[in-house]
Amino acid sequence: MTLKVARPNSTTGAGKRVPPAAVLAVAALCLLPPLPASAQQVHEFMLENGMKLLVKEDHRAPIAVSQLWYKVGSSYEPNGMTGISHVLEHMMFKGTEKHGPNEFSHIIAENGGKENAFTGLDYTAYFQTISSARLQVAFELEADRMRNLLLDPKEFEKEVQVVIEERRMRTDDKPTSLTYEQFQAVAWRVLPYRNPIIGWRSDLEQLNIDDLRRWYARWYAPNNATLVVVGDVDPQEIKRLAAATFGKIPAQSWQPLKAVAEPRQQGETRLQVKAPARQPYLLMGYKTPTVASAGEDEEWQPYALEILAAVLDGGESARFSRELVRGSRVAASAGVGYNIYARLSGMLLFEGIPGEGREVTDLEAAILAEIDKLKNEPVEESELRRIITQTVAAKVYERDSVFYQAMQLGTLETVGLDWRLSESEIERLKAVTPQQVQLVAQRYLVPENLTVATLDPQPMDEQQALQQQAQQLQGGAHAH
Repeated sequence: MTLKVARPNSTTGAGKRVPPAAVLAVAALCLLPPLPASAQQVHEFMLENGMKLLVKEDHRAPIAVSQLWYKVGSSYEPNGMTGISHVLEHMMFKGTEKHGPNEFSHIIAENGGKENAFTGLDYTAYFQTISSARLQVAFELEADRMRNLLLDPKEFEKEVQVVIEERRMRTDDKPTSLTYEQFQAVAWRVLPYRNPIIGWRSDLEQLNIDDLRRWYARWYAPNNATLVVVGDVDPQEIKRLAAATFGKIPAQSWQPLKAVAEPRQQGETRLQVKAPARQPYLLMGYKTPTVASAGEDEEWQPYALEILAAVLDGGESARFSRELVRGSRVAASAGVGYNIYARLSGMLLFEGIPGEGREVTDLEAAILAEIDKLKNEPVEESELRRIITQTVAAKVYERDSVFYQAMQLGTLETVGLDWRLSESEIERLKAVTPQQVQLVAQRYLVPENLTVATLDPQPMDEQQALQQQAQQLQGGAHAH
């Protein structure tokens, strides 16, 4: 499930002012007729320098998606340097010894391709969608900037200001995003997910070019990267091209990050955010395991949590839409979000905007009542089968996109999981039972494991009102 609030799981753009929805837009462009039942398997290779290569054949159109995933994102950043991964993503388009600033984008466009990048909590990725016959161009350019960035101080100063402005537009001036940022900072005591992907403004203002050079030298290396290619390709030819380009780059040695674990929460936590806004807003979160953090005897739990989220917010027939929005009208909107594939532990998130004439307290009480139903009464088998069928159908539909196929492989590998989990995901979801949904609700959706944030709307001046109105027209609180 994907929460409908502007909560950045990734920051997209590479300095080109592309909205976060760009990833999904590119995925839509890569949507093809349904895959045949005999879809080709994934081919895995390892170059001598430690770079992993995953190739999946999909011959429905003469295109391919190439994605280069680095195992570094905002959750890798130490205090005082938040936002540096995203700033480096911007700088990756500002020139190497061989190609000048923005030439990368121009060359890809001249070859009929599209490209961009995104930074997340656990990764930074760069992608191109291009004719299969032109993949060598993309490989050569991507290999060049893996180790040969100029990192010009003047370009760096410009891009830091671009990121600060991006932060102002996406977070500081958007009350729901600001509430989400404050919520994360309070909810997580230890895990680095408490820091925003885009960085705290004070940290951005004190970043310097030497910080960036050290970050680039430490993390941007072939043995810290996975190259994923999906499309009309021959796996052995892709391996040859990768060896001829990326294979020339020596491996880098570094000290791995120390493991971190979130301590058990000892009681309900509440915070209030006061900001100029049109309407109040509620955000609630319960700490939960992910596939990466669940123990061997609990590996079913993340899939049960995903189905639980779908029971409440799996479309127009789901409980939130049926009971809270159309039924009691206690909510103008309500949603649930859960990221099953994170590197560390996660949260099951609930969000909503009260209906007309209703208060945030009314909405919170209604959400808690729906949660109590899940804890006290197993979901009826017929309802669960319908929800699972819808969830599986959505995932099958997503896999019709070559871009999404690559995204799933890259995400799994980069957060430390086996890409083969993509092959078993649907069967694991189908296996979820009413009893399992009830068990995870009873275990994790408890008051002592809850963090609640409320947005208390403050008066807006005319300019702020116009800005928020424009944001709502562009997607508002429902932009990803």
